[in-house]
Amino acid sequence: MTAHEPSSFRAFLFSRSGLALIGFLAVAGFFLWQEHSAHLLGYLPLILILGACLGMHFFMHGGQGGKHGSGDDSTQEGDK
Repeated sequence: MTAHEPSSFRAFLFSRSGLALIGFLAVAGFFLWQEHSAHLLGYLPLILILGACLGMHFFMHGGQGGKHGSGDDSTQEGDK
């Protein structure tokens, strides 16, 4: 049996030490949120704007596909 099997991980989560770890992480996450929520929420507009810019950059270039200059070449050569 290897250590990476899902059944052994699931067994660990429902053991006494796994439940204690889950409880500790939940309490630590709660206190981290309580202490730093003002800082995180202050940067939320900036994070949303940067996320929107990244999303538009990656998802609105759909038709290009890395084919540089793949437009209608006959009209470009005819203009010369």
